[in-house]
Amino acid sequence: MRTLPPFVAVLLGGLFTATALAGTRVSVQDFGATGDGRTLDTQAVNSAIEAAAEAGGGIVEFPAGDYLCYSIRLKSNVNLHLGSGATIIAADPPATGQPGGYDPAEPNPWNQFQDFGHSHFRNSLIWGEDLENIAMTGPGRIYGRGLSRGNGRIALPVGAPAPHEPGTLLPDVLEADGKFEYPARPDLVPGPFGYPNARDTLPDGVGNKAIALKNCRNVIMRDFTILHGGHFAILTTGVDNLTIDNLVIDTNRDGMDIDACNNVRISNCSVNSPWDDGICLKSSHGLGVARVTENVTITNCFVSGFEEGTLLDGTRQRNVTHRGGPMGRIKFGTEAGGGFRNITVSNCVFDHCRGLALEQVDGGVLEDVAISNITMRDVPNAPVFIRLGARLRRPGATEPGRVRRILIDNLVAHNVAPDHGILIAGLPGHPIEDVVLSNIQIHYAGGGTEEQAAREVPELAKEYPDPYVFGFMPSWGMFARHVVNLQVRGMELRVLSADARAAVVLDDVVGARFSDTLFTGPAGKAIWSLKDVSGLRARDTMRLPDGDLPAVTTRIRR
Repeated sequence: MRTLPPFVAVLLGGLFTATALAGTRVSVQDFGATGDGRTLDTQAVNSAIEAAAEAGGGIVEFPAGDYLCYSIRLKSNVNLHLGSGATIIAADPPATGQPGGYDPAEPNPWNQFQDFGHSHFRNSLIWGEDLENIAMTGPGRIYGRGLSRGNGRIALPVGAPAPHEPGTLLPDVLEADGKFEYPARPDLVPGPFGYPNARDTLPDGVGNKAIALKNCRNVIMRDFTILHGGHFAILTTGVDNLTIDNLVIDTNRDGMDIDACNNVRISNCSVNSPWDDGICLKSSHGLGVARVTENVTITNCFVSGFEEGTLLDGTRQRNVTHRGGPMGRIKFGTEAGGGFRNITVSNCVFDHCRGLALEQVDGGVLEDVAISNITMRDVPNAPVFIRLGARLRRPGATEPGRVRRILIDNLVAHNVAPDHGILIAGLPGHPIEDVVLSNIQIHYAGGGTEEQAAREVPELAKEYPDPYVFGFMPSWGMFARHVVNLQVRGMELRVLSADARAAVVLDDVVGARFSDTLFTGPAGKAIWSLKDVSGLRARDTMRLPDGDLPAVTTRIRR
C-alpha cells in the first residue's frame, strides 16, 4: 500500500480535524489526553479547547477517566463537558523553586483593596478572561487536590481539619518544629488595609481556585461536582448573564463567590463549606471599579458546614468546631465597595452552619433584597445578621454606605446557639432602614446569664463583620441598634432553656412596629429592653400595650 509523504498526511489530517470540529464535539483523548490520573493532560486539554474555538466553537468532552491538569484556559463559544466517571484533578504544584505548574497570577494594580485570592484569576485550575458564550457541564467532577487554600503551597487532604480560623492566614502545613516564618517579600508594599502581604501571596506555579472567570458574559455551569476547591471553588468577577444550576460543591473554603456580577441565576445547588462561606455575593475592587452586584436570584439551594467530603459521601459528619461555628452560609460581603442591589433568595435550607449574613462595610449600598421560605437547623450564631459598618475598604470611601429595603419572610430555625439571636446593627448617624421581618419562628437554645444581660455592646465600626465579633449579646432573641422603620409581624421566638436576658433589645430605634409577636419558654423576668426608642407601635405583642408607646430615652426593661 502506498503511503503518503509526511507533510501531505499532516495537511490532510489538519483539514479533517477542522472539518470534524465545525459545530461538533471533540474528545480530549483525541488530542492525547490519557485520563490515567498520573500523566499530565494539560497540553492535550488546552489543545482540544483551542481547536474547538478556532473551528467556531463546540463541545470539548472528557470521557470517563482521571485527567491530571495544571491551568486549563477556556475560550469563547466552548463547552467543557465532563462525562459520567470523568474527573479533572488539580495536579500538585512543583517543588519550591522549580518551573512549571499553574499559570502565574497576572498583575493587578488594585490588589491593595482585597486579598490575593480575590485579586488574581489565572492562577487557577480552570480560568477564562474576556470571554462570551461559555459553559461547563456535567455530570463529572472537578477535584482540586493540588490547590492551595490561600495560605500555603497546597492544602491539607480532604477532611483534614484546618489548623486556624479563616482570616488568620497561618499556613496549612507547618515546619517540623510546629513553627513557620513567612518569607520576606520586600517587593510587596502593603496599602492601608494590609494588602498585598506575604501571608497570602502565592508564588508562581501554585494554584488556588478550581474555577475563576473575569469579565465574561453568557456563562453556564451545570450538573457537575467540585470537591476540595481551594480558596474558591468558583470565583466569578465581572461576569454578566451567569447561570449556575444543579452543582454539588464540597470544599475547604468558599463554595462560590459571585463578585461584581449582574444578572445571575443560582439554583438547585448544594454547597458544603465548613471553613468558609457557601454561597457568597461580593463587590470587591478587583476590577479597579466599584461595580454593583445586582439582579441576582438564589433559589432551591442547600448550604451546610459538615466536615469536608462528608456531604458527598452521605455521612454528613459534624466534627468541625471553631470560633463562630462552622460556616457554610449564604452571605453578602464582606468585600462590598460596589454594593448589592435587587436580589432575591428563596426556598433555601441551612444545616449545621451559620445563618444569613447581609453585610455592607465598604461604603456601598445594600438595598432592595427579598428573602423568603428559609429553613435552618443547628445554627451556631445569628440566624439573621444585617450589618452596616465602616471598614471602608474602597478608594475614596469616607462615609458608611446605606442598608435599606430588606424583606425577610417565612423563616423557621431550630436549635439556634444562644450567643446572638437576630442581630441588626447600624452605626450612630447611619441607621439601617426599612427592614421587614414577617412569619418568623426561631427556637433558641437559651442559657444566658444576668451578667450577659447587663452587657453594653461596643460599636465595632471597623471590625470584621461577623456575629462572633460582637460576643454574647444582652438579648436572646433579637438585638436591633441604629435602625429606622423596622417592621416585625407574625414572629414567634422560643427559648428552650432558662435565659436571664431580655428577648429583645432595641437601642436607638425609630419608627419600629411590632404586631402578632410572641415570646415563649423559660425566659427571665424582662422581655423588652428599650433605650432611645421613639415611634414604637405595637399590636398583639407580648408585654407591650396596643398602640403608640411613649418615647424612651434611658434604658427600661419590661
